[in-house]
Amino acid sequence: MKYSRVFINSLAYELAPEVVTSAELEYRLTPLYQKFRIPMGQLAALTGIEERRWWPKDHVLSDGAIVAAQRVMHETGIAAADLGAVVYTGVCRDQHEPATACRIAAKLGVLKNTAIYDISNACLGVLSGILDIANRIELGQIKAGLVVSCESARHIVDVTIDDMLAEPTMQNYAQSLATLTGGSGAVAVLLTDGSFNLATDRNHQLLGASHLSAPEHNNLCQWGLKEVGPQLFREFMRTDAVTLLKEGVALAKDTWEHFLDQRQWDIEQVDKVICHQVGAANQKKVLTALNIPVAKEFPTFKLLGNMGTVSLPVTAAMAHDQGFLQKGDNVSFLGIGSGLNCMMLGLKW
Repeated sequence: MKYSRVFINSLAYELAPEVVTSAELEYRLTPLYQKFRIPMGQLAALTGIEERRWWPKDHVLSDGAIVAAQRVMHETGIAAADLGAVVYTGVCRDQHEPATACRIAAKLGVLKNTAIYDISNACLGVLSGILDIANRIELGQIKAGLVVSCESARHIVDVTIDDMLAEPTMQNYAQSLATLTGGSGAVAVLLTDGSFNLATDRNHQLLGASHLSAPEHNNLCQWGLKEVGPQLFREFMRTDAVTLLKEGVALAKDTWEHFLDQRQWDIEQVDKVICHQVGAANQKKVLTALNIPVAKEFPTFKLLGNMGTVSLPVTAAMAHDQGFLQKGDNVSFLGIGSGLNCMMLGLKW
């Protein structure tokens, strides 16, 4: 995939307000830790995640996305009438139907000719949304589009801790560990064809993207509902973290080679990378496998955890705000999601 007239003009985000430390979660697991003599601090030691953020219990999911979207509108000055598409891409949604994007679009006041829909692709949702909007712009179908997402980890972590205490086995502990890294936040990304006179100096050109998949590994990370009684279902999440990391890194290596070849870049020409934020082990394995120096990456997982679809774009926004990403940098977004799917985007910052 190659693009010649697509630009990212805004990356706005909203972090959930409640800070939850790994120590707090481990305290709730005290009976399990005592049974297997697991030392306190193991969660942070294994993942590198010291804290994450959660929304309040009564938080409406799309509200977070609306705040981020309104921030984009305010800082760029783009009109709702100029949005040719509004796409919601979170794993978490308000309900099965209608599309969560509909409530967000209504709050923004978009016109009837705006395309409004949801996209789901595990942790790659926002990147999938970016490319979907980019394709529409490149084809001349629209001039601007908005990708929005909001993720919430509170409920699934609470349910997982209850399950870990009800079934206190080492296997259950291992399969549940990744869930405990979950954080919460919202993001909105504005893409345009560059023809608008916006109130922002952001003009990050999308150059191209590579997308490879390994769907035979679809069972390594699953989040859904399981039947626990007659007409009674309960949410669950299970991850084979060891195999997921191994196969994810293998897919990332293939995608990276495809990406560099398509862009005709050497590794040295990639100035900065923004990765999906999973944890310390994932960061080390991926960067080592792709031969990317640690100094070229901007991590946020230590204090934000894994915010799913929101992690990578929020990290990019923070990297820009803190001066890590500089104008003119060749930047690559590196995303790996359960399924398995791998997506890498190239931008001229």
